[in-house]
Amino acid sequence: MSIDPIVLRDATLSVGGRSLWSRLCLDIAPGEFVAVLGPNGAGKTSLLRVLLGLQRLSEGSVLVAGQEPRRGSPAVGYVPQQKGFDGDLGIRGRDLVALGAGGHRYGRPWARAAERQRVEAAIEAVGAGSFADNPIGRLSGGEQQRLRIAQALLGDPSVLLCDEPLLSLDLNHQRGVVELIDRRRRSADTAVVFVTHEINPVLPLVDRVLYLVGGRWAVGTPAEVMTGERLSDLYGTVIDVLRVRDRVIVVGAADSATCEPGGADHLHEHAQS
Repeated sequence: MSIDPIVLRDATLSVGGRSLWSRLCLDIAPGEFVAVLGPNGAGKTSLLRVLLGLQRLSEGSVLVAGQEPRRGSPAVGYVPQQKGFDGDLGIRGRDLVALGAGGHRYGRPWARAAERQRVEAAIEAVGAGSFADNPIGRLSGGEQQRLRIAQALLGDPSVLLCDEPLLSLDLNHQRGVVELIDRRRRSADTAVVFVTHEINPVLPLVDRVLYLVGGRWAVGTPAEVMTGERLSDLYGTVIDVLRVRDRVIVVGAADSATCEPGGADHLHEHAQS
């Protein structure tokens, strides 16, 4: 019998006396693609920190690949938020990938051949071979994200955690990153937890949505969660969900906010998640 890559039971996380989410129960199956949505401060990134073994639950339990989360687990790959590099940074794209495989040894005479092969295979798997030898600071945001994904996949993880991987990317690069992650989960049965404010690029591909807001949560298919009735209940105020040309637009009566093209606008945003 296969083990679910992620199992959360009555999971509660409180920070500074404030409950980010309470009694969260969630099983994520092999190959499942789950998008995590909600306003800033709702605890989306904190959920990833729990799964990475960087933060402990206040109550409840969590298992990742059948074990308690721990730092540096080879079963977990992590794609951080997109941040640009200085244009003068001399490190090559392949050097960035190699940091996930003992990068301090990569390029040295004593670096293991198997280590090098893993790096090269990961680069080819994300279609980065043509630019992997270029300085990382001179690559586009989409090219940099492909290399970050390659780094995350070096250990052939059963779980891939992605923290806002679409930030600052144009629509074409967003599509490329999402399709790359989707191919990986389908080909290797990798479970994907994808924190994002940009729901529309992933909407056709996700299996379920976990929506966090104000200490509450909802989980289900996009059609089940992304409704005015469900979000109004979560937010405790009137929320309208519009569907325009296959895009989701979330509108809050309090500020009449609408989404930017390519993403659902989440309301009442405060501190960083």
